Amino acid sequence: MMWTPTEEEKYGVVISSFRGSVPQGLTLELGETVHILEKSEGWYRGSSIKHPNAKGIFPANIIHLKKATVSNRGQYETVVPVEDPLVTEVTSTLQEWSSLWKQLYVKHKIDLFYKLRHVMSEVIDLRRQLLSGHLTQDQVREVKRHLTVRLDWGNEHLGLDLVPRKEFEAVDSEQISVSDLYKMHLSSRHNVQQSTNQVDTLRQRHKEPRAPIPHHLLLNLKSFTHSNIGEDVDLFFSLYDMREARQISERFMVRLNKNGGPRNPEKLERLCALFTDLSSKDVKRDLHLVVHVIRIGRMLLNDSRKGPPHIHYRRPYGCAVLSLGEVLPALCENRDEKDFVMKVYMCNNENEWFQIHENIIRKTSTKYSTPSSNYGLIVSLQLLRGDMEQIRRENQLLLNRGAAVTRKLGFPDVIIPGDVRNDLYVTLERGDFERGGKSVQKNIEVTMHVLYADGENLRDCVSLGAGEPPRTQYHSFVLYHNNSPRWGELIKLPIPIDRFRGSHLRFEFRHCSTKDKGEKKLFGFSFTPLMRDDGTTLSDDLHELYVYKCDENSTFNNHALYLGLPCCKDDLSGCPNIPSSLIFQRSPKETFCISTQLSSTKLTQNVDLLALLKWKSHPDRILDILGRLRHVSGEEIVKFLQDILDTLFVILDDNTEKYGLLVFQSLVFIINLLRDSKYFHFRPVLDTYIQKHFAGALAYRELIRCLKWYMERSADLVRQDHIQEAMRALENLFKFIVQSRLLFARSTGGLEEEQFRCSIHELFQSMRFVLSLDTRSSDTLLFTQAALLSSFPAIFEELLAMFSVTEVAEFVRGTLSSLPSTLHLGQSMDVVKLQSIGRTVDCRLFSYPEARRILLPVVLHHIHLHLRQQKELLVCSGILSSIFSIIKSSSTEVDVGEEVQMLQESLLDVLLQTLLIIMSKSQSQEAVRGQRCPQCTAEITGEYVSCLLSLLRLMSDTHYQHLLHNFQSKEELKEFLLKIFCVFRNLLKLSVFPPDWTVMRLLASNIIVTTVQYVCPAVHKNFCEEDFDFKVWNSYFSLAVLFINQPSLQLENFAAGKRRRILDKYGDMRVMMTYELFNMWQNLGEHKYHFIPGMIGPFLGVSLVPQPEVRNIMIPIFHDMMDCEQRRNGNFKQVEAELIDKLDSLVSEGKGDENYRELFSLLLLEKIEQETWREPGASFVTSVTRLMERLLDYRDCMKGEETENKKVGCTVNLMNFYKSEINKEEMYIRYIHKLCDLHLQAESYTEAAFTLLLYWETLQWEDRSLREFLHYPAQSEWQRKESLSRKIIHYFNKGKCWEYGIPLCRELAAQYEKLYDYQSLSWILKMESSYYDHIMDQQRLEPEFFRIGFYGKKFPFFLRNKEFVCRGHDYERLEAFQQRMLGEFPQAIAMQHLNHPDDTILQSDSQYLQIYAVTPLPDTPRVLNMDQVPERIKSFYRVNNVRRFRYDRPFHRGARDKDNEFKSLWIERSTLTLSHSLPGISCWFEVQKRELVEVSPLENALQVLGNKTQELRALITQYQHHNLHGNINLLSMCLNGVIDAAVNGGITRYQEAFFDKDYITQHPEDADKIGQLKELMLEQVHVLGVGLAVHERCVHPEMRPLHKKLVDQFQVMRSSLYQEFPMLEKMNPSCPPLPRSNILLSHGALNNDSMRMLHRHSPLVVLSSVRHSSSSLSSHASSDTGTTPTAVDSETEDPYTMQMLLPHSLHAGSITNVSALSSSYTSPSSSSLSSTHSAPSQLINSAPSSTRGSPSLPDKYRHSRDLVMLLPAPRDRPSSAMYQTGTESGQVVFQRCVYPRALFQQVLGPCKPCSDPNLSVAEKVLAAPSSWSLDSGTRESLPFLTSHVGSVLTPTGPTRGLTQGHYSLHFDAFHPSVGDGAPALPTRSLRKSPLHTIPASPTSPQSCLDGSNSPLSGSASSGVSSLSEGTFPGCPDVTPSTDPRTEDQQSGCFQHYPPVRYSLSDPNGLEPPKVQPCRSHSAPNGVTPPRSPSGEHDEGNPEHDRLRRIRRNCHMAKEQAARVGWDHNVGKP
Repeated sequence: MMWTPTEEEKYGVVISSFRGSVPQGLTLELGETVHILEKSEGWYRGSSIKHPNAKGIFPANIIHLKKATVSNRGQYETVVPVEDPLVTEVTSTLQEWSSLWKQLYVKHKIDLFYKLRHVMSEVIDLRRQLLSGHLTQDQVREVKRHLTVRLDWGNEHLGLDLVPRKEFEAVDSEQISVSDLYKMHLSSRHNVQQSTNQVDTLRQRHKEPRAPIPHHLLLNLKSFTHSNIGEDVDLFFSLYDMREARQISERFMVRLNKNGGPRNPEKLERLCALFTDLSSKDVKRDLHLVVHVIRIGRMLLNDSRKGPPHIHYRRPYGCAVLSLGEVLPALCENRDEKDFVMKVYMCNNENEWFQIHENIIRKTSTKYSTPSSNYGLIVSLQLLRGDMEQIRRENQLLLNRGAAVTRKLGFPDVIIPGDVRNDLYVTLERGDFERGGKSVQKNIEVTMHVLYADGENLRDCVSLGAGEPPRTQYHSFVLYHNNSPRWGELIKLPIPIDRFRGSHLRFEFRHCSTKDKGEKKLFGFSFTPLMRDDGTTLSDDLHELYVYKCDENSTFNNHALYLGLPCCKDDLSGCPNIPSSLIFQRSPKETFCISTQLSSTKLTQNVDLLALLKWKSHPDRILDILGRLRHVSGEEIVKFLQDILDTLFVILDDNTEKYGLLVFQSLVFIINLLRDSKYFHFRPVLDTYIQKHFAGALAYRELIRCLKWYMERSADLVRQDHIQEAMRALENLFKFIVQSRLLFARSTGGLEEEQFRCSIHELFQSMRFVLSLDTRSSDTLLFTQAALLSSFPAIFEELLAMFSVTEVAEFVRGTLSSLPSTLHLGQSMDVVKLQSIGRTVDCRLFSYPEARRILLPVVLHHIHLHLRQQKELLVCSGILSSIFSIIKSSSTEVDVGEEVQMLQESLLDVLLQTLLIIMSKSQSQEAVRGQRCPQCTAEITGEYVSCLLSLLRLMSDTHYQHLLHNFQSKEELKEFLLKIFCVFRNLLKLSVFPPDWTVMRLLASNIIVTTVQYVCPAVHKNFCEEDFDFKVWNSYFSLAVLFINQPSLQLENFAAGKRRRILDKYGDMRVMMTYELFNMWQNLGEHKYHFIPGMIGPFLGVSLVPQPEVRNIMIPIFHDMMDCEQRRNGNFKQVEAELIDKLDSLVSEGKGDENYRELFSLLLLEKIEQETWREPGASFVTSVTRLMERLLDYRDCMKGEETENKKVGCTVNLMNFYKSEINKEEMYIRYIHKLCDLHLQAESYTEAAFTLLLYWETLQWEDRSLREFLHYPAQSEWQRKESLSRKIIHYFNKGKCWEYGIPLCRELAAQYEKLYDYQSLSWILKMESSYYDHIMDQQRLEPEFFRIGFYGKKFPFFLRNKEFVCRGHDYERLEAFQQRMLGEFPQAIAMQHLNHPDDTILQSDSQYLQIYAVTPLPDTPRVLNMDQVPERIKSFYRVNNVRRFRYDRPFHRGARDKDNEFKSLWIERSTLTLSHSLPGISCWFEVQKRELVEVSPLENALQVLGNKTQELRALITQYQHHNLHGNINLLSMCLNGVIDAAVNGGITRYQEAFFDKDYITQHPEDADKIGQLKELMLEQVHVLGVGLAVHERCVHPEMRPLHKKLVDQFQVMRSSLYQEFPMLEKMNPSCPPLPRSNILLSHGALNNDSMRMLHRHSPLVVLSSVRHSSSSLSSHASSDTGTTPTAVDSETEDPYTMQMLLPHSLHAGSITNVSALSSSYTSPSSSSLSSTHSAPSQLINSAPSSTRGSPSLPDKYRHSRDLVMLLPAPRDRPSSAMYQTGTESGQVVFQRCVYPRALFQQVLGPCKPCSDPNLSVAEKVLAAPSSWSLDSGTRESLPFLTSHVGSVLTPTGPTRGLTQGHYSLHFDAFHPSVGDGAPALPTRSLRKSPLHTIPASPTSPQSCLDGSNSPLSGSASSGVSSLSEGTFPGCPDVTPSTDPRTEDQQSGCFQHYPPVRYSLSDPNGLEPPKVQPCRSHSAPNGVTPPRSPSGEHDEGNPEHDRLRRIRRNCHMAKEQAARVGWDHNVGKP
């Protein structure tokens, strides 16, 4: 394949995507542009314009070739498409928008998404129109305007750059001055904001008054609907001004046939009119569109007899009105055609027809009526703008279709030259006629004729309305039977101008008879001539004409017969002798009125104007005629402008001496008249007249003489109105002068040339004289000077026709030099003078270089003067902008070096000074826009900055050398350098240019860096070594730093295309400035120490710029700084301190990255390696690197949407680094407060308090003054510590950690006491007291704790490969915590095992999380061991100030027995020690130490069995006094789980495993433990017996089968144990094994002795308080027993736990886990022991619960659970408990006693927070399912919280005590409101939630109090504090009852349940308690609560005594039965 270079095929567009699927293929996308280099056989080779470096081949058929110009053909050629630049811009812009547009949808900016889509569609359509090539120039311009508006709008809303434009095309910044570029930016910005027509809103210094833009209303009649006319109709449309009560437009006439269609078929679709020349005022007037409907037919519509059918009359029919006041504003905005419906109304009385439209507008409904049928007109309206030529050009199709042009009456606001009109409008107003002997009034018709002087009827001179051809005569409509008709009908008479003189109007009056003949009888006539004898036309007024009698026989052939008669009253004086014998006699009682209005450009009604034009007829009146010219209206003058001017100059030539001054004044008047905007379009008429028609060759002499005369007298005259008018007309006067001189020179061959030049010189001398006069004493003279200065620049152009450029420039310079140099404050002359100078600069003269050399010094002198005094800055900036623009445009053609030198010498210093003043003011205040000299506005700042940049850009190397060498001293040079550096710094800091002005900002940056490169040598040369000046160098360094850091140069933030364009044009200016900075730093030498530490922070900021070259240059400077300080001070402490301080703030601002950290370390360590101080240097660099690592982590967390945990962790990590490693106290304190703020945001008030405590600890109680810091004011250290203490106490209070706040209260109290501040002391002591109350009163939740490991290198530094213990949120369980962690680390992988990860995971580039629950090990065992401490207090110390945690992991050691896995089941117990206690400054802390202990299978069995026994005992105690047939599901399920598991191998497996002879032989050391295991088994059997006894008493009848099954299985279990332990039989020989019916009797209620016996037999004692595990006997379910404190196992050796507190546990109302109790044993192979390592993954959510170790019942027992769930609702069951009562037969009977039903509804309630008072009782139970645990049970919360929690209630009867040494069982229950029914229980499955969690800590079965989290329980504490008030044996809490009702009364309702105390050993009943100290908060220490008032009422009451005896007997019988049962079955071992 041969490749040949292309010649023409160089540029193309991809029309189909190409994937580059061939070797060396180039991937191309649709719409991409390509540069083609070579071609070969249907293939091209080239590159994409977007990626020019990537070259490849692509098919030729996917490329659409376009024309392009090629430059530098060859290897480095470039192509530029030959197309409209705007098309190219549109293409690239759309490509850029496409990606951003899609991102809008992703970011949910839907509104902008759809708007941009619409705009993009419009842009594509406009681009297509532009490329079509079928548009006119005006259309192309309009399309471009629309395109640029949309492009700029889209760029602004997408945050893209603003494109400066000129004539709709983007400008090249290299081709224009900076000032012009600034203005174009302003203009583009305004166009974007307006999004309308491109309007240049820049301030125009000499803005010409613009002519008002006329409006035109386009009307289109779409339909006219009528049903009952049946005749032809004429519709007349007109515009009516209601405010002036007059018609303002001609009429538009539409003739329709009786079917409603046009009478002329050719006008079928052309029923439209254009109402022209509406001014802006007209649009705002109260205009209405009025339609009059005239029918053509019979006299009476419904009476065919009235008149013959062949005679047609014009008869009024109806009228329609549309208010335009509401329509036109909408049409102005929309500009689209809009339809309107107009309803036609009929006049009730024809006499009112002339004002029917007014009545409709006023809504005088009594004078018009609505037809019964709904009919009317449908019209469309559209408002057009522009002059008629523009309308015709833009709407050719519309006007070509026949739209009738309906003109405005009179002349419009804008009179267009050449618009010839000669229209007379006649309105028939009214007539008064005699009846003429008739019985009825006449039907009068008026016929009008237009007749010429010879009596000829002028044809086609009568127009009824536009849209219809004119006619010869007019017939009015007829008003039926009306002798005084009022028509109000307008007729237009377009009479030719040549026929106007001599013509007259004749009005003939006829009576229209309605008889059969239908005759029209003539009975009179009137007439009026159109022109008077003096030549003026008929005046615009109402004319009352005489009516002359006549008849049909009268002849009008000889019109002279009546023309000699007077036509009206005014005409009567002209006809003094009228013969009475004439055939026409005037009827004195009859009159006829018309009104006329003339709109003519050729005829006038003004006598004075006519006299001027005919001045030769009255030569003696010339002076008077010229004087009266001022009184002629402007419309008349402009109509006859050429004739008037010719007349004036003829008069001037006739007698110059006599009429010269008057002609001059008249000429000045006419010239100034044309200055009015109304006659704006007549200015070109005047210019055309001067150039082509003016013939006054001698007029220049008189004009010059008059001008000089006026100017010379200006100093003497008081009134100078005429002089000022002459000054304003100076431009046109000079045009007349120059043209007159040229005419004279042509005619004479140039005679008197020198005299003319002299006269011009003298004239300029007169001007200088006027300008030099002192105006301080004369305001009139001031106005004269202002008028002269305003007109002065306009004469230069005229003088250039007669003089050379140099001569004119000298004239101007001399005149401008005569201006006074002094400035008068407050006088407007300064503004006028500068405006004149500005117009001089803008004129063509200044564009000539030779003229600029002459004029520039004087112009700069005045500007310099104003800038020095800060006067008229805005005007001065405009002048300077024009100067720079002109010089820039000239610099490409001529050398402008001399002019630039003048500018530099005159302006540079004063520009710098002005900018410094403006910028300083702009920071302090904003000037009101519109005031003079608004120095502080952004506009004026931008103007002067652009002027300065323009000047600097024009300066070359020669100019800079000249500037720097011409300073007289170094002080001047220093002052200049400081100024220019300061201005540059302010320019960069103040953001003078908006952020999207990238073109402007880049150009400014390029000029700054170029200027700095020129002045740097001067800084080094003059201010180094011995002349070192810190201010200059510091100013330079500050500028360089600001320059490099400015946002517009951070190319990394730009799109690739934009970045490439910037680099191609300017390069990376940051690198250029960095090299300059580095060189200047190296030139400092020994003076570097002056900038340590001041420049460390700025240089560090520069080095953090993400540009590799900049970093490589800047980082070594820090080595220089360290070396400099080391050599000077022997260390680099300053560098170290400042670098660390600044690094923190800079990184937090978003600067720096990992690459910088590595480069910083690499470069500095390499430099330091050569130094003698390398060790401290390397240490410092390492510290900074580590700090940077932490700062980057902190920043990444804070700037993203990271979770609070990450932010807190980063902050703690960084805070500790500042404290421990680099000892930066201030930074440490800053981060303390940042951490506190994070905690407050998360409402973690306790952590916030601990965080502030760190700062508190650094303060002392001293009076040392502290500076203002952060949000702290300047204050003493004591005050700050006090305020901090109060804040910390407040946070502890909000976090409910009052125990931590109390020490601070005491500390503050001590300080207040020292100061005798008793008021504060009282406050703080009350605060402390309230905290004690809160501790006892308010509920607090116990949190869960979780261990979490972060493994993998993807984690932040502070987390990487570390493990932490986290304090969970309130109510948060493992699953919720796991989900929260996965949410915080969405990329993390959950580890499914509990083993420590290997190096593969630790070093991987992923994230791994390992999470499980852990159990806290409190560090305050003494408090927990104290019997008398309330449970509320103990619960706090169990979970607070905890540093050690534990979790257990089960494993098998040795061979695993498949039949009995208990043999090899070991527990690995890990104890974790944290770096800090929880809670603390964070909710998690790192694990500092880990200890491992292994628990043998036998020890595990002991713990599991003991835990289950404790659980059973707690439930039995809870339910033994339960009401009959109550809800005992918990007890049923627990019994079923233990007994059924035992039958199926639970205890049997333990027997097989540990009672085997081989095991005993092999493990002799376990003999004691085996004995303990036997005792526990026996103890469990006895407890089960008691449980079954309680169960039989309370079981519901429907559940009897379950109870029977449990009894049968219990016999099997008991028999099995007796077989294993035959000594049990021997111990009670008199008690053989009982049958099933006696088992329950033998296991009665527990008595005191048996309770003590059980305590002795239990190695683990009774109950659990925090969390404990159950063995496989509980089907691997956890059991949370509430808040009952118990003893720990023997391993903990905690003496405070070795007590039995069963009564207290029952008082706490603890419950067991529902899931645990609902589970039953499966086969050993499926037990928890066989599934130790089968923790499920969180990825198997769909797995059935059975595969996840769900604690649901086995299938064969699931019916039992279902039966439990189907029990009747509590409200349907009895609500009283059953008490045993002795009877004669010895049988046990039961008596009801009221129990709160809510207590038994907790079990099955839904999981809801128990603290919510709005929830039902059944909803206040928490459950957090754990799916990982081997015996995963659902955890339940402690009992719910109520407002009565913690209160101690007593029975309603007399208080009775216990004998010493006896136990007291407390049954405190929930206290619902009286009368509330029990809440219904929702029936829900006990099956676990399918959510799979991260495996939690598998912990071993053990004692409950030691806090183990067993793998066989899988649950942690419920997190709910104890509800008990801590009632202990020996210290009963007695509170008097306030309920006066008896116990029987109370038992009948749902009441508060009082605590009932039963003695287990005293047969004599209850006795009053002894007085003992009470520690409850209910009563003070040592105070005995008073006796219950109810007890007093009981005394002497027989009924109460009877009830007490019944209760006593009940208690005695129950205790006796329990004693018999235990004595019969249990003995001492």
